[in-house]
Amino acid sequence: VSPDCSFTCHYRCRALVRLDCSGPPGAGDEDDGNEQVLEKDTNVDEPSEWEKTELDQAQVEQRIKEYNSQINSNLFMSLNKDGSYTGFIKVQLKLVRPVSVPATKRVPSVQAGRPHPQGVKRRTSFYLPKGTVKHLHILSHTRASEVIDALLRKFTVIDNPRKFALFERSEKDEQVYLRKLGDDEQPLRLRLLAGPSEKVLSFVLKENETGEVNWDAFTLPELQNFLLILQREEEEHVRRLRHRYARCRQKMQEAL
Repeated sequence: VSPDCSFTCHYRCRALVRLDCSGPPGAGDEDDGNEQVLEKDTNVDEPSEWEKTELDQAQVEQRIKEYNSQINSNLFMSLNKDGSYTGFIKVQLKLVRPVSVPATKRVPSVQAGRPHPQGVKRRTSFYLPKGTVKHLHILSHTRASEVIDALLRKFTVIDNPRKFALFERSEKDEQVYLRKLGDDEQPLRLRLLAGPSEKVLSFVLKENETGEVNWDAFTLPELQNFLLILQREEEEHVRRLRHRYARCRQKMQEAL
């Protein structure tokens, strides 16, 4: 486990990992805490204001023109002849659990006294760096579930896509709102209706916390790894609580 960014890997694979661990230990803890206070989850069954908006072909064309005129990059939207349109969405990955990626290690196998290389399929787990962002070029009818699949392929993640969910994030009146998108919702359509502002609308990939985890769907190594992760999270949470109370106690003693 890295002391700075807390990624986990096999000790023999440590030299092969390339992550930016230059930040000081504990950096970003305060921001994470503040954001947790501000964020408010909403139910997936509660439609956003954009979901209620219906646009005809002329309105779609006008919206695309307005959208392209407001961006300062080349990430434009384009209208197709069949009435669909293409464009880019930016997704921030805020995963607190490690993800699994394939790892193939060549090991010697002895058969008839002659060694020969044999590929053994393995998987390794690590934490994605905080603030990881990915741009995707998608169609207007691309569904949220397809966006999740595409993100996992980009990072060669082999975990079950049902473990993740795409969230709509918006800021209003100094409050951050999160809403889990349904599998069939169309992120590019939401992006067009909301405009290019990231405060009005942005997309976040997080763990799919449904509250009803089917633990039988996980393998034994995954379950053992989860237990280790939970233990480390518990120890870190206790450490932060003790630090917070010690700081409060010190300030009260100084005041006395």
